[in-house]
Amino acid sequence: MSLQHAAVLHGPKDLRLETRPVSQPAHGEAQIAIVASGLCGSDHHYYTHGRNGAFELKAPLVLGHEAAGVITALGPGVTHLRIGQRVAIEPGLACNSSNSNNDSHGHGHEQCRYCVDGRYNLCVNMRFCSSAKTFPHLDGTLQGYMNHPASLLFPLPTDDCSFEAAALAEPLSVTLHAARRASFRPGQTALVFGTGAIGVLACAVAKAQGASRVCAVDINPARLAFVQSRGFADSTVCLSRIDEADPIKRATLGAAQILEQVGEKEGFDAVFECSGAEPCIQMGVFAARPGGKLVLVDVLGVFRYHDTWPEALALLGSAKLQGVEDLVTHRLPLNRAREAFELVSRGVDDEGRLVMKVLVDSTTDETRGDGVEEGNKGFTEEPSRNSSIVSACGSTRTWARVLY
Repeated sequence: MSLQHAAVLHGPKDLRLETRPVSQPAHGEAQIAIVASGLCGSDHHYYTHGRNGAFELKAPLVLGHEAAGVITALGPGVTHLRIGQRVAIEPGLACNSSNSNNDSHGHGHEQCRYCVDGRYNLCVNMRFCSSAKTFPHLDGTLQGYMNHPASLLFPLPTDDCSFEAAALAEPLSVTLHAARRASFRPGQTALVFGTGAIGVLACAVAKAQGASRVCAVDINPARLAFVQSRGFADSTVCLSRIDEADPIKRATLGAAQILEQVGEKEGFDAVFECSGAEPCIQMGVFAARPGGKLVLVDVLGVFRYHDTWPEALALLGSAKLQGVEDLVTHRLPLNRAREAFELVSRGVDDEGRLVMKVLVDSTTDETRGDGVEEGNKGFTEEPSRNSSIVSACGSTRTWARVLY
Protein backbone atom coordinates (compact mmCIF):
# COMPACT_ATOMS: atom_id res chain seq x y z
CA MET A 1 0.00 0.00 0.00
CA SER A 2 1.24 3.46 -0.88
CA LEU A 3 1.56 5.90 2.00
CA GLN A 4 1.76 9.65 2.32
CA HIS A 5 2.08 12.36 4.94
CA ALA A 6 -0.65 14.86 5.81
CA ALA A 7 -0.68 17.87 8.15
CA VAL A 8 -3.89 17.30 10.10
CA LEU A 9 -5.49 19.85 12.44
CA HIS A 10 -7.15 18.32 15.51
CA GLY A 11 -7.85 21.56 17.36
CA PRO A 12 -6.39 25.03 17.96
CA LYS A 13 -2.62 24.79 17.32
CA ASP A 14 -2.88 20.98 17.46
CA LEU A 15 -1.39 20.24 14.04
CA ARG A 16 -0.12 16.69 13.60
CA LEU A 17 1.92 15.10 10.84
CA GLU A 18 0.17 11.81 10.12
CA THR A 19 0.79 8.87 7.81
CA ARG A 20 -2.19 8.00 5.63
CA PRO A 21 -2.84 5.59 2.77
CA VAL A 22 -3.01 6.91 -0.78
CA SER A 23 -6.38 6.03 -2.30
CA GLN A 24 -7.19 5.58 -5.98
CA PRO A 25 -9.27 8.23 -7.78
CA ALA A 26 -12.96 7.53 -8.30
CA HIS A 27 -14.93 8.01 -11.51
CA GLY A 28 -14.40 11.54 -12.84
CA GLU A 29 -11.48 12.20 -10.49
CA ALA A 30 -7.74 12.51 -10.89
CA GLN A 31 -5.03 11.94 -8.31
CA ILE A 32 -2.60 14.82 -7.82
CA ALA A 33 0.78 14.85 -6.14
CA ILE A 34 0.73 18.19 -4.34
CA VAL A 35 3.87 20.22 -4.98
CA ALA A 36 3.03 23.71 -3.69
CA SER A 37 0.30 24.68 -1.24
CA GLY A 38 -0.10 28.24 0.01
CA LEU A 39 -1.36 29.12 3.48
CA CYS A 40 -4.48 31.29 3.43
CA GLY A 41 -5.90 33.54 6.12
CA SER A 42 -8.73 31.06 6.66
CA ASP A 43 -6.19 28.26 7.22
CA HIS A 44 -4.51 30.45 9.81
CA HIS A 45 -7.82 31.10 11.59
CA TYR A 46 -8.48 27.35 11.79
CA TYR A 47 -4.94 26.72 13.04
CA THR A 48 -5.10 29.45 15.67
CA HIS A 49 -8.70 29.18 16.86
CA GLY A 50 -10.05 25.87 15.56
CA ARG A 51 -12.65 27.80 13.61
CA ASN A 52 -13.07 30.34 10.84
CA GLY A 53 -15.87 32.68 11.80
CA ALA A 54 -18.98 30.54 12.34
CA PHE A 55 -17.36 27.42 10.84
CA GLU A 56 -16.01 25.33 13.71
CA LEU A 57 -13.86 22.23 13.43
CA LYS A 58 -15.91 19.11 14.20
CA ALA A 59 -13.35 16.49 13.19
CA PRO A 60 -9.66 16.37 12.23
CA LEU A 61 -9.08 18.33 9.02
CA VAL A 62 -6.27 18.64 6.49
CA LEU A 63 -5.82 22.36 5.83
CA GLY A 64 -4.78 24.12 2.61
CA HIS A 65 -6.61 24.99 -0.61
CA GLU A 66 -4.21 27.15 -2.68
CA ALA A 67 -2.34 24.44 -4.54
CA ALA A 68 -0.74 23.06 -7.66
CA GLY A 69 0.76 19.69 -8.43
CA VAL A 70 1.24 16.83 -10.87
CA ILE A 71 -1.36 14.30 -12.00
CA THR A 72 -0.28 10.80 -10.97
CA ALA A 73 -3.41 8.74 -11.71
CA LEU A 74 -6.69 9.11 -13.58
CA GLY A 75 -10.04 7.72 -12.53
CA PRO A 76 -12.49 6.11 -14.95
CA GLY A 77 -14.09 8.54 -17.38
CA VAL A 78 -11.29 11.12 -17.34
CA THR A 79 -10.01 11.67 -20.87
CA HIS A 80 -8.99 15.34 -21.08
CA LEU A 81 -6.02 15.10 -18.70
CA ARG A 82 -2.90 12.94 -18.66
CA ILE A 83 -0.54 11.50 -16.08
CA GLY A 84 2.45 13.80 -15.55
CA GLN A 85 0.47 16.94 -16.40
CA ARG A 86 1.07 19.97 -14.18
CA VAL A 87 -2.18 21.43 -12.87
CA ALA A 88 -3.67 24.03 -10.54
CA ILE A 89 -6.52 22.93 -8.29
CA GLU A 90 -9.83 24.77 -7.95
CA PRO A 91 -10.81 23.73 -4.41
CA GLY A 92 -14.58 24.32 -4.27
CA LEU A 93 -16.97 21.49 -5.17
CA ALA A 94 -20.28 23.08 -6.07
CA CYS A 95 -23.29 20.96 -6.93
CA ASN A 96 -22.56 21.57 -10.62
CA SER A 97 -19.15 19.87 -10.24
CA SER A 98 -18.65 16.30 -11.30
CA ASN A 99 -18.46 13.93 -8.31
CA SER A 100 -20.25 16.42 -6.06
CA ASN A 101 -23.88 15.71 -6.94
CA ASN A 102 -24.22 13.40 -3.95
CA ASP A 103 -24.84 14.20 -0.33
CA SER A 104 -22.98 12.55 2.54
CA HIS A 105 -25.25 9.50 2.24
CA GLY A 106 -24.66 9.09 -1.48
CA HIS A 107 -28.07 10.42 -2.50
CA GLY A 108 -28.17 12.66 -5.55
CA HIS A 109 -29.68 16.14 -5.54
CA GLU A 110 -30.61 18.67 -8.18
CA GLN A 111 -28.42 21.67 -8.85
CA CYS A 112 -29.21 24.73 -6.74
CA ARG A 113 -30.48 27.94 -8.35
CA TYR A 114 -27.05 29.57 -8.16
CA CYS A 115 -25.35 26.75 -10.05
CA VAL A 116 -28.13 26.79 -12.64
CA ASP A 117 -27.49 30.53 -13.06
CA GLY A 118 -23.73 29.96 -13.41
CA ARG A 119 -22.90 31.59 -10.07
CA TYR A 120 -21.58 28.43 -8.50
CA ASN A 121 -19.46 30.36 -6.01
CA LEU A 122 -22.72 30.94 -4.10
CA CYS A 123 -23.75 27.26 -4.26
CA VAL A 124 -25.81 26.28 -1.21
CA ASN A 125 -24.33 22.76 -1.39
CA MET A 126 -20.71 23.91 -1.76
CA ARG A 127 -18.05 21.68 -0.24
CA PHE A 128 -14.69 23.42 -0.01
CA CYS A 129 -11.28 21.91 0.65
CA SER A 130 -10.03 22.72 4.16
CA SER A 131 -13.34 24.29 5.22
CA ALA A 132 -15.40 23.22 8.24
CA LYS A 133 -18.56 24.72 6.75
CA THR A 134 -19.86 21.28 5.79
CA PHE A 135 -19.63 17.96 7.59
CA PRO A 136 -18.01 15.58 6.96
CA HIS A 137 -15.27 18.11 6.25
CA LEU A 138 -13.44 17.98 2.92
CA ASP A 139 -9.69 17.60 3.42
CA GLY A 140 -7.38 20.16 1.88
CA THR A 141 -4.02 20.17 0.16
CA LEU A 142 -1.44 19.94 2.97
CA GLN A 143 -0.80 16.31 2.09
CA GLY A 144 1.25 14.33 -0.37
CA TYR A 145 -1.61 13.30 -2.63
CA MET A 146 -5.27 14.05 -3.07
CA ASN A 147 -8.08 12.96 -5.37
CA HIS A 148 -10.17 15.73 -6.90
CA PRO A 149 -12.81 16.16 -9.63
CA ALA A 150 -10.98 16.33 -12.94
CA SER A 151 -13.27 19.16 -14.05
CA LEU A 152 -11.65 21.34 -11.37
CA LEU A 153 -8.05 20.75 -12.48
CA PHE A 154 -6.51 23.28 -14.85
CA PRO A 155 -3.27 22.63 -16.78
CA LEU A 156 -0.54 25.22 -16.29
CA PRO A 157 -0.36 27.48 -19.35
CA THR A 158 3.37 27.23 -20.09
CA ASP A 159 6.42 25.25 -19.02
CA ASP A 160 7.75 28.47 -17.47
CA CYS A 161 4.76 28.83 -15.15
CA SER A 162 6.07 27.53 -11.83
CA PHE A 163 4.14 25.57 -9.25
CA GLU A 164 4.43 28.43 -6.78
CA ALA A 165 2.93 30.85 -9.30
CA ALA A 166 0.15 28.35 -10.02
CA ALA A 167 -0.57 28.07 -6.30
CA LEU A 168 -1.44 31.77 -6.43
CA ALA A 169 -4.25 31.06 -8.91
CA GLU A 170 -6.74 30.65 -6.07
CA PRO A 171 -6.21 34.03 -4.35
CA LEU A 172 -5.73 35.61 -7.78
CA SER A 173 -9.15 34.26 -8.77
CA VAL A 174 -10.66 36.02 -5.76
CA THR A 175 -9.35 39.37 -6.99
CA LEU A 176 -10.26 38.72 -10.63
CA HIS A 177 -13.83 38.01 -9.58
CA ALA A 178 -13.85 41.20 -7.49
CA ALA A 179 -12.64 43.21 -10.50
CA ARG A 180 -15.41 41.70 -12.61
CA ARG A 181 -18.01 42.64 -10.01
CA ALA A 182 -16.64 46.19 -10.06
CA SER A 183 -16.87 46.27 -13.87
CA PHE A 184 -13.31 47.56 -13.76
CA ARG A 185 -12.06 49.03 -17.05
CA PRO A 186 -8.74 50.29 -18.45
CA GLY A 187 -8.03 53.89 -17.51
CA GLN A 188 -9.90 53.75 -14.22
CA THR A 189 -8.38 54.39 -10.80
CA ALA A 190 -8.29 51.83 -7.99
CA LEU A 191 -7.90 52.11 -4.23
CA VAL A 192 -7.07 48.95 -2.26
CA PHE A 193 -7.52 48.67 1.51
CA GLY A 194 -5.28 46.00 3.04
CA THR A 195 -2.02 44.69 1.61
CA GLY A 196 -2.05 41.06 2.59
CA ALA A 197 -1.88 38.53 -0.23
CA ILE A 198 -5.38 39.33 -1.52
CA GLY A 199 -4.76 43.08 -1.41
CA VAL A 200 -1.42 42.79 -3.20
CA LEU A 201 -3.04 40.67 -5.91
CA ALA A 202 -5.91 43.17 -6.17
CA CYS A 203 -3.32 45.86 -6.89
CA ALA A 204 -1.59 43.61 -9.42
CA VAL A 205 -4.86 42.77 -11.19
CA ALA A 206 -5.85 46.44 -11.41
CA LYS A 207 -2.46 47.19 -12.96
CA ALA A 208 -2.75 44.28 -15.38
CA GLN A 209 -6.20 45.48 -16.44
CA GLY A 210 -4.93 48.92 -17.36
CA ALA A 211 -5.59 51.03 -14.27
CA SER A 212 -4.40 54.59 -14.68
CA ARG A 213 -3.55 54.71 -10.99
CA VAL A 214 -3.47 52.21 -8.11
CA CYS A 215 -3.22 53.30 -4.48
CA ALA A 216 -2.75 50.90 -1.55
CA VAL A 217 -3.73 51.64 2.05
CA ASP A 218 -2.60 49.83 5.19
CA ILE A 219 -1.35 50.42 8.72
CA ASN A 220 1.76 48.27 8.15
CA PRO A 221 4.55 50.33 6.55
CA ALA A 222 6.61 47.23 5.71
CA ARG A 223 3.81 45.77 3.62
CA LEU A 224 3.24 49.09 1.88
CA ALA A 225 6.95 49.29 1.07
CA PHE A 226 6.75 45.77 -0.38
CA VAL A 227 3.81 46.69 -2.61
CA GLN A 228 5.37 49.88 -3.94
CA SER A 229 8.86 48.44 -4.42
CA ARG A 230 7.43 45.70 -6.66
CA GLY A 231 5.48 48.22 -8.71
CA PHE A 232 2.06 46.86 -7.74
CA ALA A 233 0.91 50.32 -6.56
CA ASP A 234 1.68 53.83 -7.76
CA SER A 235 1.20 55.34 -4.31
CA THR A 236 0.59 54.16 -0.77
CA VAL A 237 -0.99 55.59 2.36
CA CYS A 238 -0.08 54.44 5.86
CA LEU A 239 -3.16 55.28 7.88
CA SER A 240 -2.64 57.23 11.07
CA ARG A 241 -4.88 57.10 14.10
CA ILE A 242 -7.92 59.38 13.90
CA ASP A 243 -9.06 60.64 17.30
CA GLU A 244 -12.81 60.67 16.67
CA ALA A 245 -15.39 58.57 18.51
CA ASP A 246 -18.18 58.79 15.96
CA PRO A 247 -17.57 56.07 13.33
CA ILE A 248 -19.10 58.02 10.45
CA LYS A 249 -17.07 61.14 11.18
CA ARG A 250 -13.98 58.97 11.60
CA ALA A 251 -14.66 57.34 8.22
CA THR A 252 -15.12 60.67 6.43
CA LEU A 253 -11.96 62.08 8.00
CA GLY A 254 -9.99 58.94 7.10
CA ALA A 255 -11.19 58.98 3.50
CA ALA A 256 -10.41 62.68 3.23
CA GLN A 257 -6.91 62.02 4.57
CA ILE A 258 -6.33 59.38 1.90
CA LEU A 259 -7.73 61.41 -0.99
CA GLU A 260 -5.79 64.52 -0.01
CA GLN A 261 -2.53 62.64 0.38
CA VAL A 262 -2.74 61.02 -3.07
CA GLY A 263 -4.39 63.95 -4.85
CA GLU A 264 -7.63 62.23 -5.87
CA LYS A 265 -10.14 64.86 -4.75
CA GLU A 266 -13.12 63.29 -6.51
CA GLY A 267 -12.43 59.79 -5.22
CA PHE A 268 -11.56 56.52 -6.92
CA ASP A 269 -13.45 54.67 -9.63
CA ALA A 270 -13.13 51.37 -7.77
CA VAL A 271 -12.39 50.70 -4.11
CA PHE A 272 -11.40 47.15 -3.18
CA GLU A 273 -11.76 46.46 0.54
CA CYS A 274 -9.42 43.54 1.30
CA SER A 275 -8.67 44.11 4.99
CA GLY A 276 -11.93 42.97 6.56
CA ALA A 277 -11.63 45.84 9.04
CA GLU A 278 -14.89 47.68 9.72
CA PRO A 279 -13.30 51.18 9.72
CA CYS A 280 -11.85 50.50 6.25
CA ILE A 281 -15.23 49.36 4.95
CA GLN A 282 -16.70 52.63 6.20
CA MET A 283 -13.87 54.71 4.75
CA GLY A 284 -14.28 52.94 1.43
CA VAL A 285 -17.78 54.37 1.04
CA PHE A 286 -16.41 57.91 1.22
CA ALA A 287 -13.27 57.19 -0.82
CA ALA A 288 -15.21 56.13 -3.93
CA ARG A 289 -16.12 58.84 -6.40
CA PRO A 290 -19.79 59.54 -7.21
CA GLY A 291 -20.89 56.58 -9.32
CA GLY A 292 -17.83 54.59 -8.29
CA LYS A 293 -17.83 51.02 -6.99
CA LEU A 294 -16.97 49.72 -3.53
CA VAL A 295 -16.19 45.99 -3.59
CA LEU A 296 -16.11 44.15 -0.26
CA VAL A 297 -13.90 41.24 -1.22
CA ASP A 298 -15.15 37.88 0.11
CA VAL A 299 -18.55 39.23 1.13
CA LEU A 300 -21.47 37.23 -0.27
CA GLY A 301 -22.22 38.45 -3.76
CA VAL A 302 -18.52 38.97 -4.38
CA PHE A 303 -17.70 35.73 -2.58
CA ARG A 304 -14.75 33.73 -3.90
CA TYR A 305 -15.02 33.35 -7.71
CA HIS A 306 -16.57 31.51 -10.62
CA ASP A 307 -15.16 30.71 -14.05
CA THR A 308 -11.96 32.63 -13.32
CA TRP A 309 -9.30 29.92 -13.34
CA PRO A 310 -8.47 29.94 -17.07
CA GLU A 311 -8.05 33.73 -16.91
CA ALA A 312 -6.01 33.53 -13.70
CA LEU A 313 -3.61 30.96 -15.13
CA ALA A 314 -3.33 32.85 -18.42
CA LEU A 315 -2.35 35.97 -16.46
CA LEU A 316 0.18 34.01 -14.40
CA GLY A 317 1.69 32.64 -17.59
CA SER A 318 1.93 36.06 -19.22
CA ALA A 319 4.19 39.04 -18.62
CA LYS A 320 1.36 41.13 -17.15
CA LEU A 321 1.96 40.01 -13.55
CA GLN A 322 5.72 40.32 -13.44
CA GLY A 323 7.05 40.07 -9.91
CA VAL A 324 3.94 38.40 -8.52
CA GLU A 325 5.99 35.40 -7.35
CA ASP A 326 7.79 37.79 -4.99
CA LEU A 327 4.60 37.56 -2.95
CA VAL A 328 5.85 34.11 -1.90
CA THR A 329 8.43 35.03 0.72
CA HIS A 330 8.86 31.71 2.55
CA ARG A 331 8.82 28.06 1.54
CA LEU A 332 8.92 25.10 3.93
CA PRO A 333 8.50 21.32 3.59
CA LEU A 334 5.38 19.54 4.79
CA ASN A 335 6.90 18.23 8.01
CA ARG A 336 7.49 21.87 9.04
CA ALA A 337 3.88 22.92 8.48
CA ARG A 338 3.48 24.00 12.10
CA GLU A 339 6.49 26.29 11.71
CA ALA A 340 4.90 27.68 8.55
CA PHE A 341 1.73 28.61 10.43
CA GLU A 342 3.74 30.22 13.22
CA LEU A 343 5.55 32.32 10.61
CA VAL A 344 2.18 33.57 9.39
CA SER A 345 1.21 34.38 12.98
CA ARG A 346 4.34 36.45 13.60
CA GLY A 347 4.39 38.34 10.31
CA VAL A 348 8.20 38.47 10.35
CA ASP A 349 10.78 35.68 10.41
CA ASP A 350 13.67 35.20 12.83
CA GLU A 351 15.81 37.56 10.74
CA GLY A 352 13.14 40.26 10.83
CA ARG A 353 12.13 39.76 7.19
CA LEU A 354 8.54 40.37 6.17
CA VAL A 355 6.26 37.35 5.81
CA MET A 356 3.75 37.75 2.98
CA LYS A 357 2.79 34.35 1.53
CA VAL A 358 4.09 31.05 2.92
CA LEU A 359 4.09 27.94 0.72
CA VAL A 360 4.32 24.37 1.94
CA ASP A 361 5.84 21.72 -0.34
CA SER A 362 4.95 18.04 -0.05
CA THR A 363 7.71 16.67 -2.27
CA THR A 364 10.61 17.60 0.03
CA ASP A 365 9.31 16.17 3.29
CA GLU A 366 12.49 16.05 5.37
CA THR A 367 11.04 14.09 8.29
CA ARG A 368 13.57 12.29 10.45
CA GLY A 369 12.51 11.10 13.90
CA ASP A 370 9.55 13.48 13.98
CA GLY A 371 6.89 10.93 14.87
CA VAL A 372 6.50 9.57 11.34
CA GLU A 373 8.15 6.46 9.99
CA GLU A 374 11.38 7.10 8.13
CA GLY A 375 11.02 6.39 4.46
CA ASN A 376 7.45 7.66 4.03
CA LYS A 377 8.55 11.03 2.72
CA GLY A 378 5.70 12.29 0.60
CA PHE A 379 6.58 10.25 -2.48
CA THR A 380 4.68 7.01 -3.00
CA GLU A 381 6.38 3.64 -3.14
CA GLU A 382 5.67 3.40 -6.88
CA PRO A 383 8.74 4.49 -8.91
CA SER A 384 6.72 5.33 -12.02
CA ARG A 385 4.72 7.94 -10.12
CA ASN A 386 7.79 9.32 -8.41
CA SER A 387 9.60 9.75 -11.73
CA SER A 388 6.64 11.62 -13.23
CA ILE A 389 6.73 14.07 -10.34
CA VAL A 390 10.49 14.55 -10.56
CA SER A 391 10.25 15.10 -14.31
CA ALA A 392 7.49 17.68 -13.93
CA CYS A 393 9.30 19.45 -11.08
CA GLY A 394 12.66 19.49 -12.80
CA SER A 395 12.41 23.02 -14.18
CA THR A 396 11.21 24.61 -10.94
CA ARG A 397 13.18 25.98 -8.04
CA THR A 398 14.72 23.70 -5.46
CA TRP A 399 12.32 23.30 -2.57
CA ALA A 400 14.46 21.26 -0.19
CA ARG A 401 15.50 24.30 1.80
CA VAL A 402 13.85 27.48 2.96
CA LEU A 403 14.36 30.25 0.39
CA TYR A 404 13.74 33.93 0.86
